[in-house]
Amino acid sequence: MYTFVLRDRNSSVYAEVGKMLISTGQWRRLRRDNPRFNLMLGERNKLPFGTLGHEPGVAQLVNYYRGADKLCRKASLVKLIKSIPELESCNWFPESYVIYPTGLQVTAIPLQNGLTVQRNNVRTDDREVFLASYHKRQGNAERNVWVAKSSAGAKGAGIFISSDANELLDYIDSQGQVHVIQKYLERPLLLEPGHRKFDIRSWVLLDHQYNIYLYKEGVLRTSSDPYNSTDFQDITSHLTNHCIQKEFSKNYGKYEEGNEMFFEEFNQYLMNTHNVSLENSILPQIKQIIRSCLISIECAIGTKLLPYHSFQLFGFDFMVDEDLKVWLIEVNGAPACAQKLYAELCQGIVDVAISCVFPLSETTQKPSAQSVFIKLGS
Repeated sequence: MYTFVLRDRNSSVYAEVGKMLISTGQWRRLRRDNPRFNLMLGERNKLPFGTLGHEPGVAQLVNYYRGADKLCRKASLVKLIKSIPELESCNWFPESYVIYPTGLQVTAIPLQNGLTVQRNNVRTDDREVFLASYHKRQGNAERNVWVAKSSAGAKGAGIFISSDANELLDYIDSQGQVHVIQKYLERPLLLEPGHRKFDIRSWVLLDHQYNIYLYKEGVLRTSSDPYNSTDFQDITSHLTNHCIQKEFSKNYGKYEEGNEMFFEEFNQYLMNTHNVSLENSILPQIKQIIRSCLISIECAIGTKLLPYHSFQLFGFDFMVDEDLKVWLIEVNGAPACAQKLYAELCQGIVDVAISCVFPLSETTQKPSAQSVFIKLGS
């Protein structure tokens, strides 16, 4: 009998994984503070990596890789791409700069006499480099649109779009936290009817041996309203996040149920409108970007020499421009899942990432769901 603890009460994905494990009859859930578990389904930023793998006689697996935030925080992703030669010259990530608000304070630093001191943040940022790039483009205003995004923001929060550099920097200075300024994709591929923006969410599973798997299904998160290239405050025109569309657009659900289009329908759309298939045009680019990102950090986060194993589910978010070129926008380290995909995706996590480490007996082993994941080769 294997054992697991569930410490993330907010993850619907891992709640479902836990139910599937129990249903096999070969897994038992322990109290969350019991250290003698085989599997920890933990909370992303509260994992006891330092104590994992030290329980005598207990093999342990955890659902996150330590250090994967190098990819999953916007500012860290920008720094990573600029610091690794294999990524620095990539042509699939928009021009981006890390900006700290002026006057940002760091956490109070304790002194030996019991007092504390708070000092100004002396980190240098990309403010001047951004301004230099901005002014080079200044002759063509319609090609000089940028988006400021909070490094820790989610669900469309902390985003500001403008073609005015001073507006962008003033906005960041008013927010009091690190942001990324990124070149805005001004000519995205648009969906008809409606002349609407979309982005693509792809789920990626990294197993304990650092094999990379792409979930066969993906989802387009669509806008409800026409793309408006002249009004950047029209948020439902520019931001495709579900929460933004559902709260602010009167047309939510008009074109697709829940503003979601899945790959089969998107493939048919591409065939009808551009005479290309998803498999031959967009997916090869997505696969190459995913591999490049994860391979670049393998040496930093891999667990092959550690006393425990890791796996992790990622959500890679992409946009496509009018030339069918794919751009990486960001990476989510704890992605939610489209409702209709939960059962299949979670069963795939069990079969590919967990049962390979803790195999089930033949009498209860379900047919493998590995086919729902595509292994990305070298």
